[in-house]
Amino acid sequence: MTDNFVLRSTPTSPFGRKVRMAIDALGLNNRITVTHADPLDEKDTLRQQNPLGKMPCLVLQDGSTIYDSGIIIEFLQDVAGTERLLRLHGPERYRMLTQARLADGIMDASILVVYETRFRPDVPHSPRWLEHQRGKIHRGLAAFEAAPPDPSKTDVVSIGLSCALGYLDWRKQVDWRPTYPILVDWLSTFSAHEPAFERTRAKEV
Repeated sequence: MTDNFVLRSTPTSPFGRKVRMAIDALGLNNRITVTHADPLDEKDTLRQQNPLGKMPCLVLQDGSTIYDSGIIIEFLQDVAGTERLLRLHGPERYRMLTQARLADGIMDASILVVYETRFRPDVPHSPRWLEHQRGKIHRGLAAFEAAPPDPSKTDVVSIGLSCALGYLDWRKQVDWRPTYPILVDWLSTFSAHEPAFERTRAKEV
């Protein structure tokens, strides 16, 4: 019997979108059900499925779980029996993992900028903290601007970068488009090449 899985996430989570894009690209949509998760709800089972209460979280058929997004994608690639998204061995694997983590770091910093206003609405926001996070975003974008991934290839790097840029377009933590024209062109080309980018766009955007 073929195992099926449950992905705990939300349509607007950039890390959840990253996994949903991988699911689509790997042809696993019919084996995974996406169910809403609320990290702020103490009664949500997410906190039992991932003690950190973070999403995305993949629930396996036996009730065990896998997290975070990068590990989920590696697991799903193994389920699909391919190395389309990430090389299994050799130096190229570690180059790709490093670049994928850089894209994750842009998303992490972007989320922290949002959280500064969302979770501290009644106190003055910290300009130093916001500058610190935006500095991470800009340095990460500058690195990709200097050496963008192949826009005609769908892998863990391009998936992560496209989700990071999509999240910046939505939340506008930095006005990235005027400063990084190569990435603007890259995202346009990649989104035309990979239909999962549009298929996973949140309706709220």
